[in-house]
Amino acid sequence: MVEILVLYYSRKGATAELARHVCRGVEMAGAQARVRTVPAVSPENEPSAPEIPERGPPYATYADLTECAGLILGSPTRFGNMAAPLKYFLDGTSGLWLSGGLAGKPAGVFTSTQTMHGGQETTLLSMMLPLLHHGMYIVGIPYTEPALTSTHGGGSPYGASHVAGSESSPRLAADEQSLAQVLGRRVAELAVRIAPSSSSE
Repeated sequence: MVEILVLYYSRKGATAELARHVCRGVEMAGAQARVRTVPAVSPENEPSAPEIPERGPPYATYADLTECAGLILGSPTRFGNMAAPLKYFLDGTSGLWLSGGLAGKPAGVFTSTQTMHGGQETTLLSMMLPLLHHGMYIVGIPYTEPALTSTHGGGSPYGASHVAGSESSPRLAADEQSLAQVLGRRVAELAVRIAPSSSSE
C-alpha cells in the first residue's frame, strides 16, 4: 500500500488535530498515513532531546522521507513562517537533495494560527520552498471544493489551516476539517497514481 508521510510539529494541539484530519483524507484515497513529528529545539537541542517523545507519534527520520510516496508537512505559524523545529529538520535534508530522493513525489502543507491574520498563507508558502528545491510536486486545494469559499476560519488554496482563536483546546470548524481531509486525499491520490509499484503489483 502507498504510504504518505504526515510530518508535523505541534505545541498546543491544533496542528496535531489538523494532522488527524489530513490522515483521514489520505485513507479515503486508499493510501496509508505514516504519522511523525519532530523534537522541539533549543540552544541545546541535540543533547537534550529524548530519543522517543513522551506522547504522540515517533520522531521522523530521513528514512521516513525516502520510504514514503508523498509528504504532507504541518506547522504552527511563527511570525509568518514555519516553526523552528520543522525547519531544523528540513535543513538537514541536503543528502536527500543531492540524491534526488524526494524528486517527483507529491507534497502538501498545513498550518494553524492564533488569529485570522496571523500569517497562515506566508507560512504555507514558506513550507513549500524547500519542497520545491527537492523537486516535489506541490498539491493545493482547488476552488472546486465548496468549503474553500464557505469557510469563516482556516483554509486556503495553498493548503489546509485552522484559526485557533482564544480557545485553550483545539476545535476545528467543519470546513477546516473538510479541507484538511481534501488535502490529504489529493496528495494521496496523486501518489497512488504515480507510484511505480501501483501499476506493477
